[in-house]
Amino acid sequence: MGTAHPHQPHRPFLLTRAVLPHLPADGKGAIVNTTSEAALRGSAAGTAYTVSKHGLAGLTKSTAVMYRDRGVRVNAVAPGGTLTNVMDSITVDTDGATILRRYEANTGRTASADEIADAIVFLASDAASSINGVVLPIDNGWSAV
Repeated sequence: MGTAHPHQPHRPFLLTRAVLPHLPADGKGAIVNTTSEAALRGSAAGTAYTVSKHGLAGLTKSTAVMYRDRGVRVNAVAPGGTLTNVMDSITVDTDGATILRRYEANTGRTASADEIADAIVFLASDAASSINGVVLPIDNGWSAV
């Protein structure tokens, strides 16, 4: 995972360190990371990708515990298949296509980007004030299969 790796796990760490001093300590501070369902298990997406996503889940949980007494909540969303234009720029190999078909067969559909955004807004809101240290799968039940 050299400097050119697109999923460098240290970037969210550095951003978290930079933002923490500026968050309110009145129970209103919230960080919501975006990881992937690969953070919840092994993944055919590749070792480096899976390691980086597990690392972000660990960063989320550890930071939640370390800063809870300051009133800062830290959570993450872990989307599975999501309808975006990212597939337009990726050549899906046979294994990847098989995984996507299996995903859709087990979940019935893929989530929209708006559904992911709604979960992020909720986790950042006062309505989620007692949710801390959670990595929330948004995968239509894929992680339960």
